[in-house]
Amino acid sequence: MEDKKAKYRTIIFLSIIALGFAITFSLKQNDSIFKYSKHIAIEGELPAPDFTLPGLNGDLISLSDFKGNVVLVNVWATWCPPCVYEMPSMEKLYQQFKSENFKILAVSIDSLGAKAVIPFMKKHNLTFQALIDPAGTIRTAYGINGIPQSFIIDKQGNIIKKIIGPIDWATPEIFRYFRDLTQ
Repeated sequence: MEDKKAKYRTIIFLSIIALGFAITFSLKQNDSIFKYSKHIAIEGELPAPDFTLPGLNGDLISLSDFKGNVVLVNVWATWCPPCVYEMPSMEKLYQQFKSENFKILAVSIDSLGAKAVIPFMKKHNLTFQALIDPAGTIRTAYGINGIPQSFIIDKQGNIIKKIIGPIDWATPEIFRYFRDLTQ
């Protein structure tokens, strides 16, 4: 009986090891720079819906103000753990490209608006542009049903990529991607 139990343990152990190798192999085969999120390449020209929202200081800011720049529009909330996860890497991306026709518009859908976002931005040392949308108007305009979601908008104002879920924005591959877009 003990011999049978030992065989089962060995089979289970080897199965777990094999499964681990299979998962590792499949992740290594994914050559997408947006590895752990669902990204959607947009075919053709899809003009980004314009929006106007208040910044943290109350000034109204429109997406159309940034035509001629590559813009990363990120829809998020302070209470969303995946959103919080990607913020430090977004700051690194911003620091890398802020002087190269690149902008980040981080649109918060927090119901408390600036009361929630200002302390969050300070706590995490985030310097990119945050906008406030407690009514969630951007969710309708961009067809968003979960957060975080991000949209990469080219210099002509077209959405070229939609990213669903959090990603590490500070990888060498993503830096190369944005370097190509901003030149």
